[in-house]
Amino acid sequence: MNPWKRGSLKLGLCVSVLALLTASSFAQAPASTPAPDWKAVVQSRLALYGHRNWIVVADSAFPAYANPGIETIVVNDDMASVLRYVTGAIASSRHVRASVFVDQELYFVDARDYPGLSELRKQMTELFAKNPTFTAPHAEMIAKVDEAGKTFQVLFIKTTETIPYTTVFMRLDCGYLSDEGERKIRTAMSAAIKPQPK
Repeated sequence: MNPWKRGSLKLGLCVSVLALLTASSFAQAPASTPAPDWKAVVQSRLALYGHRNWIVVADSAFPAYANPGIETIVVNDDMASVLRYVTGAIASSRHVRASVFVDQELYFVDARDYPGLSELRKQMTELFAKNPTFTAPHAEMIAKVDEAGKTFQVLFIKTTETIPYTTVFMRLDCGYLSDEGERKIRTAMSAAIKPQPK
């Protein structure tokens, strides 16, 4: 028999066997994989994250990023519930605290156009009572997260929320060093390296 023909038959047999094995493994695989437990993901990332990481709780139209440093998970829960859990988890951790940023546009959305907006604003105010909270235009916040994602990991949690500009951006800072403590250290350093008069 022609050795080329023999090799072709062996190759054909191998391909057929591989095709059968692949088909059977697909047949045994579940139709869909279960969604990850988002609360477990938050806890896992919080343990890993430190100052300069971000956690963003977003409305449902928020885009998925191509940047590998920005992770997106989708949850089947409303904005208020997710915010309540995430802010509680951050408050319970000893190593991080959050500076909170909300879209400036949120305060210009007409509550008559979006039922539930007034209540959501009220809940946000209560949730962030102990956090430094800032407002900035949405485009500016996107730019901040884009820039952070180039160096630091960012977790986006997409909720079922359908009210625009409700996304909340949380920049993590060191939990055991306050802003005032940081300023004190910087002042002491500046004084130590200041040239002494001759």
